[in-house]
Amino acid sequence: MRINFTFRNMDSSDGIRKYASEKISKLQKYLRVPLDAEVTVSSERHLHRCDVSMVAEGQRYAGHEISEDMYASIDLVMDKLDRQVRNTKDAINDRRRRS
Repeated sequence: MRINFTFRNMDSSDGIRKYASEKISKLQKYLRVPLDAEVTVSSERHLHRCDVSMVAEGQRYAGHEISEDMYASIDLVMDKLDRQVRNTKDAINDRRRRS
């Protein structure tokens, strides 16, 4: 699993890196191959934005969220990615069962 972090308009934080890495590693259990993720964290005035783009098994998953708390933004974007991964895996499993 390879995760790249980019911080824009804010200082790099080990707490945010660790928190996001833990959340992304939970998605790894649905995927057979290691995933590559790009996390961009930015701050503008009082809003915090988190953009995540992942590639695994030839599929691309992406999401972004804006909120007043950085950790909440990370949680919300991980919920989106979790839903995308589950929907993709369910569709693949349905195709296998039908054939």
